[in-house]
Amino acid sequence: MCNIPVVAITGSVGKTSTKDMIASVLSQKYKVLKTQGNYNNEIGMPFTLLSLKDEEVMVLEMGMNSFGEISLLSRIAKPDVAVITNIGTAHIGLLGSRENILKAKLEILEGMKIPRVIINYDNDLLNEWYEKEKNNYNIITYGTQQGSKVLGQNAVFHENGSTCEAVIDSKTYNVHIPVGGEHFVSNSLCALSVAKIFEIPVEEAIK
Repeated sequence: MCNIPVVAITGSVGKTSTKDMIASVLSQKYKVLKTQGNYNNEIGMPFTLLSLKDEEVMVLEMGMNSFGEISLLSRIAKPDVAVITNIGTAHIGLLGSRENILKAKLEILEGMKIPRVIINYDNDLLNEWYEKEKNNYNIITYGTQQGSKVLGQNAVFHENGSTCEAVIDSKTYNVHIPVGGEHFVSNSLCALSVAKIFEIPVEEAIK
């Protein structure tokens, strides 16, 4: 346990790239310590915790292969903000179903005192979970579906990057993402959601 804010990230895919984008956004205001590479398990994560020096925010990636693993990581790190990027089919052979993968990923909440959660509203299972639990947790949704609190729209994809409009608190911002791929639009919306919690101006986060 540490005395600085901790952002924890999990998901079937995209954890590392999302972690890097979140850390980049937070670095506009804070000195950030982030998981190096994919050191995201019960062995790797403590290395990050032990390397803490004078950083002001920590961004931790949490991976798993079975039930109980993220629960342990969450109870060690005690995150202030939890990010779940998606629920896919990775580890489905071990856990049996996407519903079980969702259950395992939601263990990230178990170490939190006041759960503040950021989820991908475009993911079907996370969307369903949000509709059931939106009155029980402080949840920010992001995605391209109408109803997302951080909404991406009018995305245009180029060979070396993409652009989109991000609608946040009824204001529209133009976002340029200097890497190609639809999933990086989603990752950028996630990073803007974290910026919202940490009160980083949208314009600074987009930079």
